[in-house]
Amino acid sequence: MRTTLCIVSILIAVSLFLGGCATDPYTGEKKMSKTAWGSIIGTVGGAAVGAAVTGHEDRRKGMLIGAGVGALSGAGVGYYMDRQEAKLREQLQGTGVSVTRQGDILVLNMPGHVTFEFDSYNINAGFYDVLNSVVIVLKEYEKTLINISGHTDSIGSDAYNQTLSERRAASVGQYFISQGITNMRIMTQGFGKTRPIASNDTDAGRQLNRRVELELVPLTEG
Repeated sequence: MRTTLCIVSILIAVSLFLGGCATDPYTGEKKMSKTAWGSIIGTVGGAAVGAAVTGHEDRRKGMLIGAGVGALSGAGVGYYMDRQEAKLREQLQGTGVSVTRQGDILVLNMPGHVTFEFDSYNINAGFYDVLNSVVIVLKEYEKTLINISGHTDSIGSDAYNQTLSERRAASVGQYFISQGITNMRIMTQGFGKTRPIASNDTDAGRQLNRRVELELVPLTEG
């Protein structure tokens, strides 16, 4: 799994470099992304890729705090996540993306049939508007780690579903990075069909299981 994440992280950085002057898939503008250069520098230096590979929250927190992003503490954690939750619910109302609160962690569930075509990891053109709404909030509330996980239904082999789930998570992560979210905040991971949230015995259940989830974790010291 770590090898896969390493490859995904490197591909993300390389693709950003090669596509630095490409047309933005949502706005249609041509521009060189500062984040593209940052991704390459981080890859060469090893720090950003190291965080993406290991997935250790402590390391990512240390990198962000070292980069000048202040950590949350005490009652400020809950208040910060309260405001972020309210903003996300406002931005995502009616989009099909749900927001769930688990303590001080926010979970965004992006159904696969909304985000991707069947058996594809290419983001639907009509979903960029929703992702951009999420990006607005992620930029405003930068004191959070972003864990992106891909999931599938039970149809198909374990190996195929594992790869598909990883690629779907990576697609969302890559888009966020292309829109200016620092890669130090992001970790992508695929779980294949191992974490269903509904029965795979029905079409409706399988549809729910085909999803990408974003877990937003507050940036705290220690």
